[in-house]
Amino acid sequence: MPQTTDQRAGEPAPTAAHPLPAPTEPPHDSPQGDRRSAGGAVVPVLAFAGIVVAVMQTMLVPVIKDLPVLLATAPSNATWVMTATLLTGAVATPIMGRLGDLYGKRRMLLASLAFMVVGSLICGFTVDMATMLIGRALQGFAMGAIPLGIGIMRDQLPRERLGSAMALMSSSIGVGGGLALPAASLVAQQADWHTLFFGAAGLGVLAMLLSVVCVPESSVRATGRFDVLGAIGLTGGLVCLLLPITKGSDWGWSSPTTLGLFGGAVALLLLWGVYELRVTAPLVDLRTTARREVLLTNLTSIMVGVAFYAISLVLPQLLQLPKSTGYGLGQTMVVAGLCVAPLGLTMMLTAPVYARISARRGPKATLMLGMLVIAIGYGAGLGLMSAPWQTVIISVVVGAGIGLAYSSLPALIVGAVDPSETSAANGLNTLMRSIGTSVSSAVIGMVLAHLSAPAGAVTVPTMAGFRVSFAIATGAVAIGLVLAAFLPSRPKPGTPRLLARSEAETGAFERVTRDADPAGTTDATTPMPPPAALRGTVRDPHGRPLPDAVVTLQGPDGSPAAHTVTGPDGSFAVTGLAPGAYTLTAAGYPPHADRVTLAPGDRERRLDFDLTQEAAATRPRT
Repeated sequence: MPQTTDQRAGEPAPTAAHPLPAPTEPPHDSPQGDRRSAGGAVVPVLAFAGIVVAVMQTMLVPVIKDLPVLLATAPSNATWVMTATLLTGAVATPIMGRLGDLYGKRRMLLASLAFMVVGSLICGFTVDMATMLIGRALQGFAMGAIPLGIGIMRDQLPRERLGSAMALMSSSIGVGGGLALPAASLVAQQADWHTLFFGAAGLGVLAMLLSVVCVPESSVRATGRFDVLGAIGLTGGLVCLLLPITKGSDWGWSSPTTLGLFGGAVALLLLWGVYELRVTAPLVDLRTTARREVLLTNLTSIMVGVAFYAISLVLPQLLQLPKSTGYGLGQTMVVAGLCVAPLGLTMMLTAPVYARISARRGPKATLMLGMLVIAIGYGAGLGLMSAPWQTVIISVVVGAGIGLAYSSLPALIVGAVDPSETSAANGLNTLMRSIGTSVSSAVIGMVLAHLSAPAGAVTVPTMAGFRVSFAIATGAVAIGLVLAAFLPSRPKPGTPRLLARSEAETGAFERVTRDADPAGTTDATTPMPPPAALRGTVRDPHGRPLPDAVVTLQGPDGSPAAHTVTGPDGSFAVTGLAPGAYTLTAAGYPPHADRVTLAPGDRERRLDFDLTQEAAATRPRT
């Protein structure tokens, strides 16, 4: 009877006692065996966690203009309430992603949400500016939940559900933001503004409880230690970069403080990059990041972030400006939030649309389509600013485009990195979006401040300022569209293959078999040859071994003969095989492989699999 060796445990595993699933599904005793049962709860729970994070990030938007009075501080100081969350979120996102890859994604997801709950409670019980900043900084750690959620989905879900699930998770930041605006506006009008923080804390606790109950811990771990020095260097570089971006309009773009921080950011990030290239287990694998598909996806993410935040800055102000200005729409805070809410709702509805388009055309085509739709929305918005219903149209169109674009980004990243790097790579991609929103906030804030006019006792943005802001967003989308055009295209549709490389051609062994017994006269009295062994390695197109790939051996009639799981080095072994023709497949891969024939007298054969690029894009999410 064939014997299989699980390279991870090093113990023989007879296959006769274990009925095999279909070749495209992992066996139930594998680390992936609970994917089908867990998948139904994992997606909505993780999406809810993403929405909670977005609610936390957006909930203070309706009261931004009132923060100086509420906190008894200067307007320039009050903006730190938003800046603190942005800075810690940008720093925590790649760090929490790496910690998740090393020590468990669900564990770090719960830690991120716990930080948010503690920070929300701190903010809910204070009006002191310094204490408020501490609480808001702790809330920013929740931003790590987005890449961690995407990583968990990759590890737990079957391939056919992964695309739409990642699309929903990636879009949750916009969905939560769109839903939070009207809800936060209503709360701010009807109750004490601290209620917003208590509500965020309650949602965070609920997300934690659901995650504990419904989200299994991933068995996938990256190797190595946590890069503490790399985390310190990245933190210093990002703070020096994002701080002048968010505060440059207040300090002055040519001030010594602004220029000094930009110079410090360049120096720190360059030194950090040199260190990361030399360390054995870096915080961010810059060699992977430098691949064309990863680099261009991250640069495009910055442009999408700019476009996403522009509409959130412009439309609420336009809607709430009094009609006496001649262009303001004179709506209440709640109505303004409701008019912008379709932005998030449309993003959520585009997730299944993305899955269908991407299945046919690939995520690159979906990303480019999304960027084109965003450009159409902003272009139309240049002339549709005279009535509330027109702002709803802009929100719907731009939301649809951003939903398609955001849904495509994690798919492009996941298809280009190793499973053990999923959370860290998506954390870096989320950071790129944060940089885009920071740039958008700084640039559009500066435009609206310079293109403003007095209206009674206050100064308000002009219609020219709103239109220039939309033009900037359109330009960012155009740059993103050009960047996306240079992404590698998906191979043309066809039958994906597993390429087999053996020590001798299959046909030669088939001829040996026919010559040894041309008439098939071997009977029970004929000495039987010793059982043979089949060993090999499964690698991806870049030559990297793929651990935990389920290799199935099928007989001539297609029935399962044996199965095993590759070890950390991608190797597998099947022993005790009788002579005959076999077909090898790997669960989760396209079920096509070259045949190998074991001739009488063979003691051992070796067969190494090199995946084609298209097959690698659908490799098992282990």
